[in-house]
Parts: sequence; C-alpha cells; structure tokens
Amino acid sequence: MKFANYNGRAVVTDGVRAVYVADASDGKFGDAPDHIFDQWDEFTAWARTITVRDGFALDPDLLAAPSPRPRQVFAVGLNYAEHAREGGVEPPAEPAVFTKFPTSISGPRAVLELPTDTVDFEAELVVVIGRHGFRVPERQAWDHIAGLTVGQDISERTRQLTGPMPQFSLGKSFPGFSPTGPWLVTADELDNPNDLGIGCSINGQVMQDGRTDDLIFSLAQIVQKLSAILPLLPGDVIFTGTPSGVGVARKPPVFLRDGDVLETWVEGVGTITSTCRTGVQYAPAHS
Repeated sequence: MKFANYNGRAVVTDGVRAVYVADASDGKFGDAPDHIFDQWDEFTAWARTITVRDGFALDPDLLAAPSPRPRQVFAVGLNYAEHAREGGVEPPAEPAVFTKFPTSISGPRAVLELPTDTVDFEAELVVVIGRHGFRVPERQAWDHIAGLTVGQDISERTRQLTGPMPQFSLGKSFPGFSPTGPWLVTADELDNPNDLGIGCSINGQVMQDGRTDDLIFSLAQIVQKLSAILPLLPGDVIFTGTPSGVGVARKPPVFLRDGDVLETWVEGVGTITSTCRTGVQYAPAHS
C-alpha cells in the first residue's frame, strides 16, 4: 500500500491514481495526513480493501511530505560501512544519532534554498513510525514501522563542523533540509525491505549508488535502540543513514550550486527531486 500527502489531504495511491481517504472512508478517517498515523493499524486494514483504479490522476507537483508534522525527527550518521570508510573512521559500535528539527521537513519536489556554498547531499532511506513504541524488541520493530519513504539529509557542512563541538542538528536543519516523499510504501510492497538500491544524482550525474544491505545497523535495530531510550511516536521520522559518495568526502569536495537538480531514489519506493536555488526566501509548507 502507498500512502501519500496530496496537497494537504491524505490519499491512498498506486503511484498513478489515487483516492482521498476521507471521501472513500465516508469520514471514518480524516483528511489530515499526520492524523492518520495515530490510527495506522486500523487505517492500513481499511486501505487494503480500497481500489484506486477509478480514482483521480496524480499530479506529482502536488505531492507533499508523507509525514508533514513529525513530533520527532531522528537521523543516524555513519551507518553504511562504505560511508564510514570514505570518512576514514571505524564503524561505530552504537548508532551515531542526532536530530533534525521538524521545520526542516519538505516535500518531494521542493525548491532547496542554499544558505551557503558548502551545502552537501546525503541520500537516505527514511522510516516513518506507525505505532507508539517504547523499549521495542528488535524482533517486533517492523510492527511499529508504518512504512518507508525517500529522503535527503541535506547538510550545511560549515555550520555542522563548527567547533568546539560539532553542530550536527543545526547544520542539518535549515528550512527544506529534510525533503521526503513521494509517498510512504508499506513493507509488504517490497520483496526485501532490508536490501534496496539507493542513490542520487546531480544534473544527471550519479553521485551516490549503494544498497541498504550495507547498513551497519538495520532498520529494526535502529528502532530497537532508539526506543530503548525514549518513546517513538506515530508519525516520527527516522533518517537511517547515507551510502558513500557524499560531496564533502570527494577530492575536491562537491557541493550543491544554484540551478542544480538533485534527484534521489530508493528502489521500489520512489524518487524525489530538489531544485537548488540561492537568494530564495523559503516559506515552509507543512500541509
């Protein structure tokens, strides 16, 4: 099942056509996409009975972030073995967790404002939580995952690395620095949700090209380890790490520039596109 935020309204889609959840359910479920996650188990049971072939045709430009108002946004650094190696560090013994502030969330076709000339790209597989979870055993972690979406952990490297302590959360939380979409895909739609191709390109040139089986900590392990510390809430978003090929690790470094088109994909999930601009006044849209 694919769930999407279409111009602020929850829809069920096959990627081509869609139906509005509120209309198709006769009001049993509301329009607001973020509220659906509070009823996720009941919603998914209902959604699997819905046929979308007679629905309306999707306009990709109207798709927004699947979870537009997460209460918590987590990210895991150095979680691909190849990415750790390109950074010259040993694979971590525990997930290197930081936060991205919720106002950085944007949709799958957003304009990305570049505040400096050291803005980097990081293709990510993103988990959205569908059930409250605290101290969740690894074997039960997938029961708490609503589904998967595509994301970019956009990073302003100067701010991120400003000392004496690195500023990961601030450097990765400018407006629009967490684009996600184009929809949320449930695990049953994927042959193997633990082994998916992932990558990104700039102006058609592939920059990252990996697979999620290179993750040091699996999606289930991330849910288990985060929930061991604090409750995970419906609609929470987790950026699970990026494969090798990021701009700062290249020689010379490659950063995003005005006019660049950044495409990011995850096999079986979808593709998002960010158009880079300088001098644009960003107005976040969380609908």
